[in-house]
Amino acid sequence: METPKHPKGPTLRQFQARFPTEDACLEHLKLVRYGVKHTCAKCDREAKYYRVKARRSYECEHCGYQVYPTAGTPFHGTRTSLRDWFYVMFLFTSTRNGVAAKRVQREIGVTYKTAWRMCKLIRAYMGYVDGDPILGGGGIIVETDKTFIGGYDKQGEGDKKVVLGMVERDGNVVARHIPSRSGRFVIPEILKTVRKGAAINSDAARAFEALEIHGYVHHPYNSLKGERGGTSVIEGFWGMLKRGINGTYISVSQQHLQTYLNEFEFRYNLRHQPHTMFDRLLLSFPPR
Repeated sequence: METPKHPKGPTLRQFQARFPTEDACLEHLKLVRYGVKHTCAKCDREAKYYRVKARRSYECEHCGYQVYPTAGTPFHGTRTSLRDWFYVMFLFTSTRNGVAAKRVQREIGVTYKTAWRMCKLIRAYMGYVDGDPILGGGGIIVETDKTFIGGYDKQGEGDKKVVLGMVERDGNVVARHIPSRSGRFVIPEILKTVRKGAAINSDAARAFEALEIHGYVHHPYNSLKGERGGTSVIEGFWGMLKRGINGTYISVSQQHLQTYLNEFEFRYNLRHQPHTMFDRLLLSFPPR
């Protein structure tokens, strides 16, 4: 049988079989963060750690020193079960268009405030896992473009937020919320993200005019003159992003927009490896 080009992510049934209980989730965190054995911070001996009854902790087999696998994670100090946290992370990695806090509230039976906080923190960790890849180099063309998120409120006031996107063809995308579409905000983001000397395709907007001065090979096009552009990949990402925001989240505040961009970046950049998304998110908490 031919192996699928891009293996699919885990199903809900597979998730439930892997994490059937709260203890299974805590054990997973312990192994991820501490391993089967590690050197005790108190007695300085390599030790196994055994579960402490009725606590989210494990103790050293030699001196009884306790470690808390949830420390330093959003799970610490919360009454929400680990299994619920893991399930919501599973939802984020098994959907294309995002997960609304209302859905989380309904499915795991928490308050809307708790559901919203869980979603916010998970998006932040998706950004942490994805990191900030450097684009371009090796003859790879980078497409860059700006788009607007939002519309007008009930009083007719503008609520449009500017997003700059940069993407390699068949590669990674980086999306950044910027204060304005002018070059003084666009160029610094490109300098931080795209390798010097790379070829960049963009429209003929004034914000991109200085790219050649900064050492890039710039290929602009003017759509108003009927010129065909080379930004179809980033435009495809914009379509996916807007379907998610307009269809799932309805509206996104300026304060939190970047975390939503991080969420869609994460899924896009792992689109060829959907079977790794959930595990990468579970591994996002650094070892202590």
